[in-house]
Parts: sequence; C-alpha cells; structure tokens
Amino acid sequence: MRLLLDTHVIIALARGNLTRAYPRFDRVVTDRDHALLASAASLWEVAIKHRIGKLDVRIPPADVPSLLALSAIDILSIDHRHATASLDVDPPTRDPFDRMLLAQCQVEGMRLVTADRALAHHPLAWREP
Repeated sequence: MRLLLDTHVIIALARGNLTRAYPRFDRVVTDRDHALLASAASLWEVAIKHRIGKLDVRIPPADVPSLLALSAIDILSIDHRHATASLDVDPPTRDPFDRMLLAQCQVEGMRLVTADRALAHHPLAWREP
C-alpha cells in the first residue's frame, strides 16, 4: 500500500523519536510492504515553521530530504492535479497543508498516516488492518 506520512510523523523521524512519539507508526515506517512518501508540502511546512521559530526539528530543514531517503521514503512533488483537486470529503480543519496532503492522497490513491485527531477519521486516513 502507498502511504503518505503526515508532517508530524516526518518531524518525529527527524527528531529521532518516532518510536516514542508514535509507536504504532514505527512499525509502518519499517515495514517494507508499504511504499512510503512524504509530501513536498510537509517539507515546506517544516521549513516555514522552523524559519519563524515555531518548530525545532533538531536538524536543518534542508537535511530532512536526505534523512527521508535513508529511510526509503520518497518525496512526492505537488502538481496541478493536487492543487486543483476537489476532495470527496473536506477535512474538518481549514489548514491548507492538511488539505493538500489529503488531495495528494485522493489523486494518487494513497492513505494518510496521521495521528491528528482532526484527520484520523477522514476516509483517506490510514487505519491499521
């Protein structure tokens, strides 16, 4: 299954505390039966929040893509289909990053790995089998 990691999962990976922060996602990230992706939107969100002092990732945001590559996580670019997608079910938040991640999941046939309470019950959210 193709899975898109929510930004907070990427941040936990970058901080080296995925197992402690999200133990159930640690299995997903190490399970090679899943194709894992991170959105360019998440990298953008991390860089913005780091730049304005709202987030300490513990590594420079520019190094996050290399860290993802070491974990066999591909980066999904944003294209016009993602930007213009009408979601079948809108997210309960007004966060544009959440909307973009869900749009990418819908267009690309993926599920979003998230612990965000606002998104965890969305039809595009990944659920453990």
